[in-house]
Amino acid sequence: MLPRTHAPQCAAYTLPEVMVTSALLTLVIAGLISFHLFGLRLDRIGRAKLGATDEARRSLSLLEKEVREAGWIQVGWGDESTFVPVSPGQPQTGNALQIYTDKADTNRFVRYFLDAASEQLVRLDPEGGARQTLARFVTNELAFAAEDLSGTVQTNPYNNRVIALTLQFNQLLFPSMAAGPGGLYDFYQVRTRITRRALE
Repeated sequence: MLPRTHAPQCAAYTLPEVMVTSALLTLVIAGLISFHLFGLRLDRIGRAKLGATDEARRSLSLLEKEVREAGWIQVGWGDESTFVPVSPGQPQTGNALQIYTDKADTNRFVRYFLDAASEQLVRLDPEGGARQTLARFVTNELAFAAEDLSGTVQTNPYNNRVIALTLQFNQLLFPSMAAGPGGLYDFYQVRTRITRRALE
């Protein structure tokens, strides 16, 4: 009789061990992919916010320059064709600001106004015939106010007033997501106060 031979034993994984390892690996990969997609989404939101902030900053710098160099300023209600200043005795707030380069010449002016239909802050220069959109997605109705140094809205067009501008934005960050659930909106506000350099 021949001696019995034994097959060499090989180390191997059992089926349950392979299944558990595969499941853990799948969970780790799914977690990494979800973190990566979350990072991409935050990056897109950040870029949209920075773009809107840049647009607001550019529009404010032009407005600040013109207010500081103005000969006279009126707060009121206006659009592309008309402007009505706020009456004395009433709170000096409105959707428009008319800036005159010279107080004696009321034919030369620049008008800033909120166009409620298009939700835009518009700069109108009748002399140059230019209509310029400075900010989009503006949702507030009252943007301009004449205040004193402490921030109280004035009721008379005093010479030493401070012009306050408040813009509230409500923007859909990704228009492609508007139809489905989870459309991302961003709400933010920009506020500044400007004073004329030349006081009489």
